[in-house]
Amino acid sequence: MALQITTLAERPELASELWDMDHTWPEFMFQDPIADLFYPFADSTYAEYVLVADDDADPGRLVARSCMIPYRAEGAELPDDGWDGVIRWGLLTRERGERPDSISALEISVRRDLQGKGLSPLMLAAMRAHAARLGFSELVAPVRPNGKHLEPHTPMIEYAYRTRDDGLPHDAWLRVHVRAGGKIIKVAPRSMVIAGTPAEWRGWTGLPFDRTGVVEVPGALSPVHCHAEHDHAVYVEPNVWVSHPLG
Repeated sequence: MALQITTLAERPELASELWDMDHTWPEFMFQDPIADLFYPFADSTYAEYVLVADDDADPGRLVARSCMIPYRAEGAELPDDGWDGVIRWGLLTRERGERPDSISALEISVRRDLQGKGLSPLMLAAMRAHAARLGFSELVAPVRPNGKHLEPHTPMIEYAYRTRDDGLPHDAWLRVHVRAGGKIIKVAPRSMVIAGTPAEWRGWTGLPFDRTGVVEVPGALSPVHCHAEHDHAVYVEPNVWVSHPLG
């Protein structure tokens, strides 16, 4: 496979493919309302910060995508609300007409049938290179560890800093970031907040959500808290802030 990675700004004809790519994200992950501050504008305002990859054997069919957002931090500490927080910062930076001084990764998605083929590290390397070309000295990322869903009750602070005998992170996706030159900075304890009624959660997951208590949802990094008598259920996802110095 000869991968071609470009910005969406360079290949706007791929915009229609952007969200049709077969993926493995669970349905509930698409219900974070903060996402509406970025994704509707990804193919216009943020096209320079979206990377798209296709294969020369099947040009025009996406094999992977990655998204970044620039923002103005002015030295502020990385936010505890991680993914949600950095998207909000990006929107405020744009609306205020300020010049960004920082950039954050938001996601890397690989087509379902090509997962496990080593494409994610290539997309991460491309993100680092593109952020450097844009003049940024650091790329940060609110990383979603890909093995954490197997341990939803383990605190992220414990999981994130767990290492193997060779000193690298226990989690495979965190390991990719560290091998690429990233450094784990801190946990973002409320990186995404997804709230809905029990009926909505039933639709998103196929689970009963018929009683008060914690519910383990496949793909979730922590349990969902259901309050049946108050007719709502809330998922708070922790992520891990990783810093990639560039240069």
